[in-house]
Amino acid sequence: MRNRLAAAVVALTLAGAADARTILFVGNSFTFGANSPVQTFHPDRVTDLNHEGIGGVPALFKTFATESGLDWQVSLETSPGKSLAFHYETKRDTLAGRWDVVILQGYSTLDAARPGNPETHVCAAGQLAAMFKAANPNATVDLVTTWSRADLTYRPGSPWSGKPITAMVGDLAAANAMAVREFRTINAAIPVGQSWIRAFDAGVADPDPYDGTDFGKVDLWSWDYYHASAAGYYLEALVVFASVTGVDPRSLGVKESAAREIGLSPAVAKALQGIAFDEVAATKLRK
Repeated sequence: MRNRLAAAVVALTLAGAADARTILFVGNSFTFGANSPVQTFHPDRVTDLNHEGIGGVPALFKTFATESGLDWQVSLETSPGKSLAFHYETKRDTLAGRWDVVILQGYSTLDAARPGNPETHVCAAGQLAAMFKAANPNATVDLVTTWSRADLTYRPGSPWSGKPITAMVGDLAAANAMAVREFRTINAAIPVGQSWIRAFDAGVADPDPYDGTDFGKVDLWSWDYYHASAAGYYLEALVVFASVTGVDPRSLGVKESAAREIGLSPAVAKALQGIAFDEVAATKLRK
């Protein structure tokens, strides 16, 4: 186990390819950073295919890449409250192109009409992946496993009401694992939601925003207990960055510029970088 952990650490320490690469983010408000300063964070650093002036998680990724000496050309196509099926059905012309990496982020409950049902999500992920692989057979297509919604866990009326905060992430992860198994065109699932659980377990973040935020902990949710806070999106971006590039997110350090610009303290930035590293390294060990 110790040798395997060392290998995972080395993998996350080595930078990705030196040549310029392209990455496309496809998603909704969980990608564009709704309810936080992340939404308007440096849209000049990325290409918004919908021309809406979004920076979001993609702009954080671009910032991390630049700080790490990597040349990534970052694009995004996002729409609030939409599933992957929406993007496949209505945005194929916008998404057309030869991309090196594609990051797909689906609806927060998998299916708006049937919360928790993975069928439409898995099917649409496969359709999008096939489209991107047809344009570039060497493309890497990854799915983002998002976080448990506090509003659907600590309040009545949802399939996850009254269950542990881990339950919703478990269902989202299972759906993405199903897609990876079913479609060889999908490379992997990126463990963003699992990193939130790790942050709760490590005492970095508070798992229940409805009873207040404990002193010394961060709230990863926004005011609606649905979307992420700046800290939550920062953790999302760190996990995606580490998963895609292989760069150890701890190398960004306490003076990382994006954290400062979106209002995170050096201590919080350092803690979230450590959580991201641990989760991605653990994911590599499980493979």
